[in-house]
This record gives sequence, structure tokens and C-alpha cells, in this order.
Amino acid sequence: MNMTTTRRGLLGVFAATMVTAAPTMSNAFGILRGAGDIRRIRMYSGRTGETVDTVYWIEGEYIPEALKEINHFMRDWRNNQAVVMDPRTVDIAAASHRLMDVNEPYMLLSGYRSPATNAMLRSRSKGVAKNSLHMKGMAADLRLKSRSVPQIFAAASACHAGGVGKYSRSNFVHMDCGPVRTWGG
Repeated sequence: MNMTTTRRGLLGVFAATMVTAAPTMSNAFGILRGAGDIRRIRMYSGRTGETVDTVYWIEGEYIPEALKEINHFMRDWRNNQAVVMDPRTVDIAAASHRLMDVNEPYMLLSGYRSPATNAMLRSRSKGVAKNSLHMKGMAADLRLKSRSVPQIFAAASACHAGGVGKYSRSNFVHMDCGPVRTWGG
């Protein structure tokens, strides 16, 4: 074995073959409780042009390097500030994605929001919460071209693992790892 090969590289190769062979989860709650050998997240940002496609959990363990990559990707793009994102939010997004049985990556509209960004957005829209979980790194606003807002909302709600908001007019679904609740139209 080449000594320059990293653990993450090896795990990534292993996981890439496992992802294509893994069955679709019939119950997302199982993946959130540790069932399943791997967890993968695929997203892109229309704002920054960046993409992330990474296996971030293998055999019951988060991969620190992958979580760092996700934290950077989900930063507040307006001021380039990043925080440690709560991996439970990533788990909910990954489980929802798996339930929908799609290969297309999510489009990330908003991950972490600094208090200044949240205040600015709140001044422009009454749909932005004053104490938004985005400011704690606990939320993501996501969209898929191949699935409707109601389809994404249904998949995220089926996880029974956090808050899910349906924003049909703006064409996105909010997912967070706060208390279980739903809203929107």
C-alpha cells in the first residue's frame, strides 16, 4: 500500500462503492440512530459555485475531515464566516435525500447565518426568525430540481428528527435539528 494514501481517501473509495450498492432506506429514523454503514451528503451552492460530495460517517463514526469540509461549504457566504455545523442537520438532509432516491445534489440556499446576515434578511422578510437556528449552525435551506417542495418536505418530515419548513413560493425546504415540528405552505 502507498504510504501517502490517507485514511479518508481509502474510506472514500470504499464508501463510493458501498453508496451505489446500498439499498434505499425505508425509514430515515434508522439512519439517524446509527443504522447503516455510511452517510454521504452531496450539495452545491449557486452563490459560490462550490460543491461538496463527501462521505462524512462510516461505521458509526463521523469523519472529522469531512465535517470540516461541510462546515466550510455551509458557511455564511456573505461574510465568509463559518461555524461548526451540527452534524444532526447534515444527518437529516442525508436521510431525506436517501428516502427520495435521487442522485442529484441538493442546492444549498442557506446554511450558517451570522447574526448580522440574519438581521439583514429579517429586515427584508417576515419569514426569517429572530432567533433562527441558522445562527447556531443547526439549519439548512435546500432545494432539488428533480423533486417538488412537497416531496422534499415529506421526506424530511418522515425523519421525525427536527424542524421542517415548507416554503413553496420560494421553492425550498428548511431542515433543522431543533425540536420536531413542521410549518409552511
